[in-house]
Amino acid sequence: MALIASSYTSPAWLRSPHTQSLLASSPLRSGRGRHQLRQVAARHQPMLLTLANGVRLQGIASEPLAGPPRALALLLHGWEGSAESSYMRLTAARLLAAGMAVFRLNFRDHGDSHHLNPGLFHSNRIDEVVEAAGAVHRQWPQLPLLAAGYSLGGNFALRLALHAPAAGLPLRRVAAVCPLLDPAGAMTRMETGPAVYMRYFEHKWRRSLARKRALFPQQHDFDDAVLRLPMRALTAWMARHNTDYPDLDAYFDGYSVAAGRLQGLQLPVDILMAEDDPVIPLDEFHRIAAYPQIALELARHGGHCGFLERPTLDGYAERWVTQRLQAALT
Repeated sequence: MALIASSYTSPAWLRSPHTQSLLASSPLRSGRGRHQLRQVAARHQPMLLTLANGVRLQGIASEPLAGPPRALALLLHGWEGSAESSYMRLTAARLLAAGMAVFRLNFRDHGDSHHLNPGLFHSNRIDEVVEAAGAVHRQWPQLPLLAAGYSLGGNFALRLALHAPAAGLPLRRVAAVCPLLDPAGAMTRMETGPAVYMRYFEHKWRRSLARKRALFPQQHDFDDAVLRLPMRALTAWMARHNTDYPDLDAYFDGYSVAAGRLQGLQLPVDILMAEDDPVIPLDEFHRIAAYPQIALELARHGGHCGFLERPTLDGYAERWVTQRLQAALT
């Protein structure tokens, strides 16, 4: 549909993609997210969703107090993030101020939800996210349904858009920030890039797996030697032992949205991407910009899900998500 040059410009001191990416997930920004969400007049309610086969997912439902909400926005976090991640809180605050109800979903084994399901999280669990979206929509059936996601959450949001028509889900529009398109390419990018990103994800995932093992020792009896495997080998082990995929390549291909898969989109999708993203390869984005339902906004700077604008660490991305989802209501 379109390739758009972004209006986002980073201050000189925020020009480095690594500064952007690391500050975006820093405790300073987490504090900003808590503060911004407290400033919005809204009610927040934890909610447990019970889905098919006894799957349980949790999230946080928020409604503005100023008046009836105009729409319902489902927000999806990145890998090893949660409904309480800074970008989730900051985006929720913007959406609530714009008069929308918001549901921040925790993927399986994210946030404080490891105890809810014996099976491990993996990135091909799109069916339960589609089902969760339907369950959330049934809580507010009169509201237009919108969705947005960051990083792996952006990948899930794009797949949600692909699955929505067949699932009977009345999804109107999706916005994705630095979405993962090609998992195999992202793995290679992290292996060859600065080690800080690989170490960050390895540390968080190992901690998550150890917590799952402690909760369900009879089902998950892997030893510490497995947990010490490097990311590629650990992912391959997890795919063989906890999914229906025979190997790592098949597992990555299962949740890839590269190689023309987004051509089948039947609803409008907006994507915000930075040319200097140190985690997500840029190659595929120029190709998908030509697809009829995709509007790609490409910024020169921004890092991975950063797009920070000022010392307060407020970001362009959460404002962009709000503006793009609002466009579905006009």
